[in-house]
Amino acid sequence: MAPLRVGLVGLGEVAQSIHLPVLADQCDRWTIGGVYDVSPSLVALATSNYATAKAYGSAEALINSPDIDVVFVLSSDDTHSRFVRAAIEADKHILLEKPACLTVREIDELLALMPAYRKTLFVGYMRRYAPAYLAARNELPDHADITHVRIFDLISEGRHFLKKSRNILYPQDIDPALLARGAKERDALIREIVGADAPVDLVRAYRGLTALSSHHISAMRGLIGEPSRVIAAHRTNGGANTSVTFDYGHFACLYDAVVDDLGLFDAMIEVRSNTRRVRIIYDTPYIRSLPTRLVVTDAGLLGPVTKTFGPLYGDAFSNELETFHRHIVEGTKPLTDLADSRRDLALMAEIVERMRQSETAGLKAGSAI
Repeated sequence: MAPLRVGLVGLGEVAQSIHLPVLADQCDRWTIGGVYDVSPSLVALATSNYATAKAYGSAEALINSPDIDVVFVLSSDDTHSRFVRAAIEADKHILLEKPACLTVREIDELLALMPAYRKTLFVGYMRRYAPAYLAARNELPDHADITHVRIFDLISEGRHFLKKSRNILYPQDIDPALLARGAKERDALIREIVGADAPVDLVRAYRGLTALSSHHISAMRGLIGEPSRVIAAHRTNGGANTSVTFDYGHFACLYDAVVDDLGLFDAMIEVRSNTRRVRIIYDTPYIRSLPTRLVVTDAGLLGPVTKTFGPLYGDAFSNELETFHRHIVEGTKPLTDLADSRRDLALMAEIVERMRQSETAGLKAGSAI
């Protein structure tokens, strides 16, 4: 099969550090056929670094080009719905960076188009394709035996790692009016969920859920299934920190997200039974092929017995694109599709509602003192 011709809409941090290099590495599967970004300097950079990349004057021109087979939607979250709709109507395969959209409403509008769509739409939740995560599925205790799950995202943003490892262009030539319009559209979408009069910290908390936290919410569901509800949710530190408790019936899953400027990355999923602990350990995905680890500890006659898988150097993004390509070739359905992403967004909306309820209860308790 000839390499599929990929068009990238959006050339920001993740495109430069991850997608373009991985596509170039997998040249037997893909060729970089076209690029578009609202920044002329980013377009110039991509076309100078990748000889096969043709510059397009608009996202729509790229999406509708007969020279493009696959569209990577890597643009800002508020544009996802529009570009995915265009790519579906153009009958192109689609890789959609997370979050798929910012609201369940947008997802539902896109899902209404899917019955007539015969290509592959794949949502990029790379943590579900990390080697340690894939290996963990065979090591988990039986679901009925799980007693507790903990998930951590105690990390710093990608720029802390990229500035030490890659030369990323952060453009200064984007039209300010375009940036302002995008910010307004993004805020309007977020306020569909958090409420028109929501405080700034709740807005920030929801943005964190759809960005950083979406990876582990998706990974949680893929590993241990669907929670029945959100028991509790809180935000602190201006909305930068989030704590959520998910109800799985006979056990709870505790999720903590903390974003700071310390420049460290500490991400983990831990599943426990009374006699086994399975722990998946992630490093920053912004530096390719940093290892993931899987550590399994069992109760033994002489005490705990631990076996470690790894360090596993397989790149989660490379695995993700290999899996995407296989779905295209075989015509099979991805695990991370639009319907799957809808469940993530529905959980995020429930988390926000629990935050509001907790805040209201706190106010009532304060006034009663």
